[in-house]
Amino acid sequence: MGSWRGYDKSVPQDPLIYRLYEVVGVYGDTLKEVIQEKFGDGIMSAIDFEMDVQKEENPKGDRVILTLNGKFLPYKSW
Repeated sequence: MGSWRGYDKSVPQDPLIYRLYEVVGVYGDTLKEVIQEKFGDGIMSAIDFEMDVQKEENPKGDRVILTLNGKFLPYKSW
């Protein structure tokens, strides 16, 4: 299968990328509903976008903190 903007439509084989894919698969609809409840109908920009990765030390195992920060783009009616 081909790729679109770096996104291959097949299931990722790399374990870390697969887990990110899984997060979107499990929580994607809920995240969309929460975003639309807070902002209205629209999307988060992937162009006007910043990302940050932090490490949180934890005695039960270090944690990964991902921050996705995208401009909200409301849908426009024509």
